Amino acid sequence: MNAFIVYGVLGLIGGVFYCEFTKLNGFTDFTTLSVVHTHYLMLGMVFFLMLVLLENNFHFIDNKVRKYLIFYHIGLNLTVIMLVVRGVVQVLSLNVSSAVLFGIAHLILGISMVLVLISIRNCIKDSF
Repeated sequence: MNAFIVYGVLGLIGGVFYCEFTKLNGFTDFTTLSVVHTHYLMLGMVFFLMLVLLENNFHFIDNKVRKYLIFYHIGLNLTVIMLVVRGVVQVLSLNVSSAVLFGIAHLILGISMVLVLISIRNCIKDSF
């Protein structure tokens, strides 16, 4: 429950940062800062809100799922950090490469999401 509130607030902060940072620097092209807002709102707030609703009905969260969710938090936050780093680099026209860490963050996020979804499926399948 707390995670979806925190990610909702972080999503709003990300949106404000994107608007103000690009405006302050006179930047009008695309930057990855523009997707920080949606990553936190959809993959953070909405994902955990859905988990709260599913947990209320199916009670699928056990120690194994908690470990998956810890990796999900790590993957999501590392992904957003890399989006911010890449976006700031784009706005300031710096030459820095962060592709490897960005790929690893997405990999952690994707794998942990699939593991959580499989756990939900298995629990729902067992309840019928």
